[in-house]
Amino acid sequence: MATLKKTSFAVLLLLSAAFAPLHHGWGDYDQTKVLDYTGIIEESKYENPHATARVKDKDKTWLVYLAPTSRMQERGVTASMLKKGTSLRIVGYPHKTVKTEMRAERIFIDGTKYEMRR
Repeated sequence: MATLKKTSFAVLLLLSAAFAPLHHGWGDYDQTKVLDYTGIIEESKYENPHATARVKDKDKTWLVYLAPTSRMQERGVTASMLKKGTSLRIVGYPHKTVKTEMRAERIFIDGTKYEMRR
């Protein structure tokens, strides 16, 4: 039994380490520069660890990190609301080094505000 627990723990530890590089820290975003723009969704993914959307703003396309799907659902944002062609106002912060990535603090769909962070 003890060997099984040790093996299970080792597998869990390895899986955690394998997925760690895929998650980013919110400290990577510049909270001194607030972005506020309206764009058109070109593509979206409603999956964990965070929903994302590619949003075209004039001549730049942003990869926008939203909230986890459970939080999106709690706040009333469904996958169908983030479909291609939807106009989306985004307020958030740019990534410090990736010039086409941002983290959304709140979004507006059809004039309704949805908070992405707690």
